[in-house]
Amino acid sequence: MSKPIVAIVGRPNVGKSTLFNALAGENISIVKDTPGVTRDRIYADVSWLNHNFTLIDTGGIEPESSDIILSQMREQAQIAIDTADVIIFITDVRQGLVDADAKVADMLRRSAKPVVLVVNKVDNFDKYMVDVYEFYNLGIGDPIPISASSKLGLGDMLDEVSQYFDDSAEEEEENTIPRIAIVGKPNVGKSSIINKLLGQNRVIVSDVAGTTRDAIDTTVMWKGREYIFIDTAGLRRKNKIKEELERYSIIRTVTAVERADVVVVVIDAMEGVTEQDAKIAGIAHERGKGIIVAVNKWDAIEKNDKTIYQYTGKIREVLSYMPYAELMFISAQTGQRLPRLFDTIDMVLENQTLRIQTGVLNEIMTEAVALQQPPSDRGKRLKLYYITQVSVKPPTFVIFVNDKELMHFSYVRYLENRIRDAFGFRGTSLKFIIRERKSKEQ
Repeated sequence: MSKPIVAIVGRPNVGKSTLFNALAGENISIVKDTPGVTRDRIYADVSWLNHNFTLIDTGGIEPESSDIILSQMREQAQIAIDTADVIIFITDVRQGLVDADAKVADMLRRSAKPVVLVVNKVDNFDKYMVDVYEFYNLGIGDPIPISASSKLGLGDMLDEVSQYFDDSAEEEEENTIPRIAIVGKPNVGKSSIINKLLGQNRVIVSDVAGTTRDAIDTTVMWKGREYIFIDTAGLRRKNKIKEELERYSIIRTVTAVERADVVVVVIDAMEGVTEQDAKIAGIAHERGKGIIVAVNKWDAIEKNDKTIYQYTGKIREVLSYMPYAELMFISAQTGQRLPRLFDTIDMVLENQTLRIQTGVLNEIMTEAVALQQPPSDRGKRLKLYYITQVSVKPPTFVIFVNDKELMHFSYVRYLENRIRDAFGFRGTSLKFIIRERKSKEQ
């Protein structure tokens, strides 16, 4: 089930990032210590009442001079229009209504996307409400006064935003057709892989990086089972395009990953695994998706008996935060090992939805504790009472302990490894939630 995408659009210095941080809260830094995952957080999962959505910050454009501001804003707003379900258009009451606001409003008005007009920096409603009324001149609805820094008016704004969510889509049963997102840098062969699987050139293939402009859904039938493949615009390297535009490529990848059950991260065998590959894979990792790393153009590599081991070692090193990822060496050009991709997808899907009985889990935990004592601090030792699986996609476990502070991440990793030893869970991350429970004798 795909969550709605909400994008924040506006001029520089109107408070886009302040609003983003106010709404995202602690989510903004949940994975900041994960190697390979971008720390420049431009998206976050947000909950409001009974609604869950993905918030995107399109901020960061600082024009060098006023004559290029409109072209940069046009790029920013257009990508937000393309990817979002609802757009928050943020303006600044202190600066008042300016020509650049009107230009963006014209673009948003022509789009089919719902727009919520927000006037920021209204710290005193009595003082600034007359100035807020000026923004009616934009002609895109009622302006909602807020103060992102003081967190005033955010509830009214979110009520308006959530009115545009498709509740029927949120509540409908999950589509049984598995969705597979193909992600990676430009020109690594994402579209070529889908075309080879289809046996026809359904997706435009070009040597020009970034030919695929938006995510495209393609249905592929294999041995009587349907799969939906989502092709995405590739992420460009920083030295080839302005850093700001790379942010928007990340947005496209995030939206595709959000809709997917399994993510295939395509790496160019000629170039080898890069830091940017780690960033792309990190997006799928932190969202708990099934992950397959496909090394494409393997036919073009001169090989000896050590080549595949050297490549595997390098990939595992760069993607060390996701050792569970399945690894494949393929060629979209020749079709080498592509049929095996479906078998791997099926296996990862099965592992994503695997449920383990509580009794079996507790036997594994008891044995793990006996083999390696839990950590202690200042004479107090961690006690593990109980473990149970609470959900799938990804498999999620709750562990009840006497003191959460004593549950070091290395011991959680140890328990995860014991569970993986028993059940595999290849291709999927596992999520652990630690809950405190006082012992009965206390």
